[in-house]
Amino acid sequence: MPHAALRPSSLAADIDRAAAELTPQLIAWRRDLHAHPELGNREFRTAQVVADHLRSLGMDEVRTEVAHTGVVALLKGGKPGPVVALRADMDALPVAEQVDVPFASKVRTEYNGEQVGVMHACGHDTHTAILMTVASVLAGLRARLCGTVKFIFQPAEEGPPEGERGGAELMIAEGALANPEVDAIFGLHVTSLLPSQVIGVRGGPLMASADQFRIQVRGRQTHGSAPWRGVDPIVTAAQVVMGLQTIVSRQIDVTHEPAVVTIGAIKGGVRDNIIPDEVQMIGTIRTFDEPMREQIHERVRATAEGIAKSARADCEVCIKRGYDVTVNDTQLTALMRPTLERVAGPGRLPPMPKVTGSEDFSCFQQQVPGMFFFVGVTPPDKDAGTAEPNHSPRFYVDEAALPLGVRALAHLTCDYLEAPAQVRRLE
Repeated sequence: MPHAALRPSSLAADIDRAAAELTPQLIAWRRDLHAHPELGNREFRTAQVVADHLRSLGMDEVRTEVAHTGVVALLKGGKPGPVVALRADMDALPVAEQVDVPFASKVRTEYNGEQVGVMHACGHDTHTAILMTVASVLAGLRARLCGTVKFIFQPAEEGPPEGERGGAELMIAEGALANPEVDAIFGLHVTSLLPSQVIGVRGGPLMASADQFRIQVRGRQTHGSAPWRGVDPIVTAAQVVMGLQTIVSRQIDVTHEPAVVTIGAIKGGVRDNIIPDEVQMIGTIRTFDEPMREQIHERVRATAEGIAKSARADCEVCIKRGYDVTVNDTQLTALMRPTLERVAGPGRLPPMPKVTGSEDFSCFQQQVPGMFFFVGVTPPDKDAGTAEPNHSPRFYVDEAALPLGVRALAHLTCDYLEAPAQVRRLE
């Protein structure tokens, strides 16, 4: 098998030494970024910190304002070889922090017309700090580096503000993977799903697609004491909610891939004694397979419209496609798995289940072979099964896990760059 030929890079010992020496700086960067979170397409300070650091390393090229606030840097090694891209996302979330740490965020800003707290509740501060540190490690080994490394610091992974474009899709459109073209791309995400110091990866579908939907049920307003004189959209909406639950449980082959259909909000009416004209529901669809994704879209429409018609109500269903499935290239993952096993250590690369969260790293994977993996950050004294999840105001990161992320990305890069051409091409 091709991946059997992959050997540790000649730089392995130097990578580990540099990563250990840079750990205090890694933690300092992470805490600084955590205390100063910024929302998507507004990562001005973060981008400046990143760009200043990359320039200080003497990168061959540092591009700023890519996809609004993104930064792309190029490091050319002293020896010829392929091009590897490494990606980190930089944006925070409209969440008010509830973690009791000295560097907790106190930032507030406007989001979609509302004043909100801002927090790195998904760990993108750690991703940025990790990749900044990887840049330091590899820049220090530039003369012995075989090939080129492209560092991609991406804004708006959580989605751009309403009415704006952003994220991975826009970075690609603005040339993040071009000049030079990329041969492979790696990315990571910290997660409370895994204990600290543990890495999770799988080939094929790893994270779900994420689609939004809105269902508008229109009835005919009437007095609450005489429902027969109108058409009740609230009762109809309740039936639609229940009907949608049968799509996954009774209409989809869940032995092929899992799927989720969730109603996240429902709104209708203003008084206890008035049956309103309409009810609006919004929700999300999560799938791991494109044909199944299309099938569920069709059945959401058919179910909602059919139930509404039976109740003499009108129904409008709008489905907006979001991020596609994050699919790890199976051959690339098989090739690089021994690297992750070596870096993590014995017993610290367990089988990784599919994750129903989504990621726009999928956009990069549609352009070049890519591998995305998880680094556990739940402290040893906590149970990863009950730890506060990413996006929680109480999401907590064990900083002792962050050097593992640095080592993982740096070793993946150098092992790939030094692999024989026929192995890299997965022939």
